[in-house]
Amino acid sequence: MGIIFCYHRIGVSFGDAPYERSALSKGYLLPETRLLAFHTCVGANEERLTPEWYKEHVMSADVKRRILLTTIGETTSYNILIIATGAQVLKLEEFGVSGSDAENVCYLQDLVDANRLVNAMQSCTRMERAASLVINKLNVTMVFPEAHCMARLFTPKIASCCYEDDFVSRGLKLIKGTVLSSFDFDSNGKVFSFFQLPADMVVVGIGIRPNTGLFEGQLTLEKGVIKVSGRMQRSNSSVYAVEDVAAFPVKLFGETLPTIFYSRVFTLSWQFYGDNAGEVVHFGDDSGKTMEVYWINKDQLVGSVFEGGTKEEYEAIAKATRLRPAVEELSEVERQGPGFALTISKQLQKTIVLDKPFVNAWHATAALIVVASVAAFAYCYGRRR
Repeated sequence: MGIIFCYHRIGVSFGDAPYERSALSKGYLLPETRLLAFHTCVGANEERLTPEWYKEHVMSADVKRRILLTTIGETTSYNILIIATGAQVLKLEEFGVSGSDAENVCYLQDLVDANRLVNAMQSCTRMERAASLVINKLNVTMVFPEAHCMARLFTPKIASCCYEDDFVSRGLKLIKGTVLSSFDFDSNGKVFSFFQLPADMVVVGIGIRPNTGLFEGQLTLEKGVIKVSGRMQRSNSSVYAVEDVAAFPVKLFGETLPTIFYSRVFTLSWQFYGDNAGEVVHFGDDSGKTMEVYWINKDQLVGSVFEGGTKEEYEAIAKATRLRPAVEELSEVERQGPGFALTISKQLQKTIVLDKPFVNAWHATAALIVVASVAAFAYCYGRRR
């Protein structure tokens, strides 16, 4: 018995070196050689995880008895179980659209899909994937149901000034407010059009679902993921859950997990922190090369996004959002203008620095009182003798 990591059976194919899925939509799609940097997963003590490491898979779990059953029929007991089962992609069929099994429809969730995408000639995809295809000199059409790109995160102004205008200037075609309803197939079973839009390949990005099937009915789920404490631990002290499959409380943010997003497409590079709730203040130039956006909710800074910032500015905006400083009026943010987060971050740092001498002075005063008391006691004791 000991510590056991539980991974999902749907992972890298046997024969593939381990890799991180997120790289498939970033560096892997760029024209430059990337395999050495791409295969970066390591295990304990920086040991490289070879394909053989993934041979054995857990097919069922008994949390009460602390037993796991593997696909080769072996049972394994444990003292500590760390669940890292990740998530699986949502398929079109779950939204009433058939065609996922077509040869030229992919979800970019594994190396096979990524290799097919690199060889595509035309595609419907999401932001990073679309940018990578354009860099590879491919014709790309993006289709999304909202009125602007990344509507769950961006305001219309961010979407237009920073991203949509830049994408269109590079030759991408955007189709907004449109929901996929069906595919047209050729005699070989390949998709050749949808919305009367011809396509050589379709890349679907409609979300993921955490892999919790092994533990349904055994562990408490919240919004589809395993609920854990701030230590990533279940009420059952022998079970931990990490990454996509876990949800944990953060008291600073009202028991919700703060969001951190980032992306790099073309010459753009933005970072988002916190929550996009409340009133919004925008700063930036018309070119979209730099932009600062702040969300103020219930008299607090709760969210921010920064495009084109320096390392110092990104660190400042992350710190300011994390500490949630009070902002009584939007005019206060507007008055300070661009660099608001940097200013706030420096003010907070000064407050922390000023607090320390006070604490040290208190300690020094307390020490002097103790020394004086001991000296007085020694003097009186000496006189009595």
